[in-house]
Amino acid sequence: MSRVLIIAQHESGTLNPATAKTLSGARRLGIDSIDMVVFADGADEVAAQAARLEGVSRVLAVADAGFAQPVAARLAPEIAALAGDYSHILGPSTTFGRDLMPRVAALLGVNQISDVQEVLDSHSFKRPIYAGNAIVTVKAPADSIVVATIRGASFSATAEGNDSAEVESRSAQAADPGHTRYIGLQSGGGEGPDLQTADRVVSGGRALGSAEKFELIFNFAKKLGAAVGASRAAVDAGYVPNELQVGQTGKIIAPELYFAIGISGAIQHLTGIKDAGTIVAINKDAEAPIFEIADYGLVGDLFQLIPELEQLL
Repeated sequence: MSRVLIIAQHESGTLNPATAKTLSGARRLGIDSIDMVVFADGADEVAAQAARLEGVSRVLAVADAGFAQPVAARLAPEIAALAGDYSHILGPSTTFGRDLMPRVAALLGVNQISDVQEVLDSHSFKRPIYAGNAIVTVKAPADSIVVATIRGASFSATAEGNDSAEVESRSAQAADPGHTRYIGLQSGGGEGPDLQTADRVVSGGRALGSAEKFELIFNFAKKLGAAVGASRAAVDAGYVPNELQVGQTGKIIAPELYFAIGISGAIQHLTGIKDAGTIVAINKDAEAPIFEIADYGLVGDLFQLIPELEQLL
């Protein structure tokens, strides 16, 4: 029997939008039975949110003190213990999913399919390779379980339906391997929306010149209610921490509005934003590659243009 299990990502009692996008990808499989599992210390609140998403057949709420933090080494054996009832196990292609799902695939002895951007049928998918310059079609064996991550930038979030799915409480089944423990979380990204799920993103590049001057980007983003991103060059220069990097080796995002400020537009960066709705570029070099994909462009000194835009806001 074909049945899908989606691993819910959540933080601070709230379902991450990437989960609803993973559900959207799962619904393209043509399989009606879609379960979602929530691992948490107290799973009721998040499970209720998951149950309201359209297309979810059942929510498994697995509550245990060991799930207070999403430690992949602890969650993977738990998912493997549930896997026998499913033909597909899907997670979001976020930091959470990229850490967790390969462990699940390894425990099940199958190859993971990463960054699915299009579902052709229940076992055939398209995913990007070579920094997005090529799209490859991948076909999973029909007689093995499919473990995959869904690229959120390629799917819209599934909306809430009129009815709530059944919520079934479960107990933890697998033992804690014990080799990994949660110590703490340190984030240098500052306050504001999550970069991977924000509707608006403002990114800065090496042209800012220093970490102190990068505050111009943080202030502008705050006025817009936007998340902050950065090019790899800005991250490598030490202006901002690497969790803000957008691009092939950073985060792949698809905001409705994307500002690229002082970013030349290397192919690795463009890979991370190609699904954005509207792209606005600000650069003093009129020949910068970023202008080739921008919907709107401003040629000039960003240190003059950004304060002018802030005044307009």
